[in-house]
Amino acid sequence: MHVLVAGAGWLGAALCEALVARGDRVTAVRRDPARAAELSRLGASPLALDLAAPGAAARLPAGLDAVLACQAASGDGEAPYRRAYLDANRTLLEAAARCGARAFVYTGSTGVFGQRDGSDVDEATPPAPASAAAEVLVAAEALVRSLGAAARVVRLSGLYGPGRTGLVERVRAGALALGPDDGAWMNFCHRADAVSAVLAALDRGAPGAVYHASDAGPAPRREVVRFVAERLGIEPARRDAPAAGANRRVLAERTRAALGLALAFPTFREGLAPLLAQAGGR
Repeated sequence: MHVLVAGAGWLGAALCEALVARGDRVTAVRRDPARAAELSRLGASPLALDLAAPGAAARLPAGLDAVLACQAASGDGEAPYRRAYLDANRTLLEAAARCGARAFVYTGSTGVFGQRDGSDVDEATPPAPASAAAEVLVAAEALVRSLGAAARVVRLSGLYGPGRTGLVERVRAGALALGPDDGAWMNFCHRADAVSAVLAALDRGAPGAVYHASDAGPAPRREVVRFVAERLGIEPARRDAPAAGANRRVLAERTRAALGLALAFPTFREGLAPLLAQAGGR
């Protein structure tokens, strides 16, 4: 296939590498020309393009069989989210429709769920956005699904993996700590498993389906903090103020069954172990 990977950054580059390895032709899009050029080493054809800019669709290649929309916002808040997830997706959808692409996979976010009561959410749970930015994420899903049968949405939980060790550093610095509300659920997905989920949705996803790329072991924040702190050989920090953010357990059993997925990293423990070793832990 000729696959366009839009937003070929940390996750998108890994998708490019996997697609090239299996024999697909890949066009990889990034805004920054220097970073786009780096993608040629993966065997992809780089294209430096701001997908939210007027006329961007005309610069996308013809003959696309599929689009993987992995672009990320350049900042927090409603305006950057609109550019990345609405404006850029409109460009991509225009190109996909023009080419008659058979699949359009959008990597959304479990951030569409703003529940704070610790409840379970799965692929059939209606979104409950808790901010203007989250409302944009919900609108982006609806926009993508308006394409029809070719569309699939893969909602990603908190991504981590090689080169992304922010979770470990937040515990080390005390930014992620024990204290009020430390029973709130944290949900993760290792990059390797995210790649598998996106490719499975591309290859055998159902028309218009919504999937979850989230591991099998959501955990209370206190478990995550204690696990990381113990392996770093430090005492976990404590804070008196409750942490902001959602509190819901993201389930993905339906996705794994529907797409026939086996997780390489079933929980954060397996996934963080090599990253902790590199960070000086045990």
